[in-house]
Amino acid sequence: MFTLLSAVGLAPALVASLVAGAAAAIAVRWVLVSLAAEDLQQGQEWRYDVSRINELRKIDVVYRLMQPLVELFARFNRGAFREQLPEMQREIFAAGLPRFWLAEEYLARAETIALLLTPLYLYLFIGWFGPDGAVLTVAAVVLTVYALRRRLASQARYRLVLIKRRMPYLLDLLTLLIEAGATFLQALEQSAHELEGHAVAVEFGRVLADMNMGKTRTEALESLRQRLNDDDVSSVVGSIIQGEELGTPLARVFRMQADVLRIKRTQRAEAIAGEAGVKMLLPGILVMASTALIILGPFIMNYLYSGFSL
Repeated sequence: MFTLLSAVGLAPALVASLVAGAAAAIAVRWVLVSLAAEDLQQGQEWRYDVSRINELRKIDVVYRLMQPLVELFARFNRGAFREQLPEMQREIFAAGLPRFWLAEEYLARAETIALLLTPLYLYLFIGWFGPDGAVLTVAAVVLTVYALRRRLASQARYRLVLIKRRMPYLLDLLTLLIEAGATFLQALEQSAHELEGHAVAVEFGRVLADMNMGKTRTEALESLRQRLNDDDVSSVVGSIIQGEELGTPLARVFRMQADVLRIKRTQRAEAIAGEAGVKMLLPGILVMASTALIILGPFIMNYLYSGFSL
């Protein structure tokens, strides 16, 4: 009887171990079979999509090893999250991720990672909490997908902050180069070279590449506005397009927009400084209360104990 009870108690841990072992075996098989990242043949996918898929297989290990599973989740995401995908695609562009990613595929990548972590969650939670750990495993998988999704949004916000911080300097440099006699294309190329490696140089370098491939200046700048979808960037792009339509010298437009961005940056700093006092109110009250307890606590305890002794 004791042996039977022991076997029943070890059953969840045994099942979790078997699942973890099977997952490890599958992972090893995928590594051995798919690590080479061979290019797809033209007949296996739509012709215009083959190059994008091949690039994804080269730059991302998860996509290369789990491509069928990622594509399965991507088909599900197209129907289940149709309204959220455009915003996620914008965040992919704003975060500076490779342009080969589609929103549904990037979300499917996060779901695949969460699925691969499921055996680990199952092993840990069932080992700690018994059969009830299955519910915690499901919650952990959902939270993993949510955390990866929030990480993308955080990357996009941080990169936009970097772009807006450096944009006034880029506009000043464009102003100096244009006033020195350079054309807009020459000034943009030189500015992107001077700030090479920074996010703002990458974005305006894409504007330059679009113009070199045949897009008009307005179309290239509109693409920049759609990629970043930020109020400050949209204001700069709109002013440049309007100045070009009205015949306003670009050097004057750049100088004015650089000044406006610096003023907005100062205003944001003042607003954050004003909010700091309100945010520090609660911690200050807690610190004062704890200090009062530390000072008065011995006297109160002494009074209480002396009262009890009487």
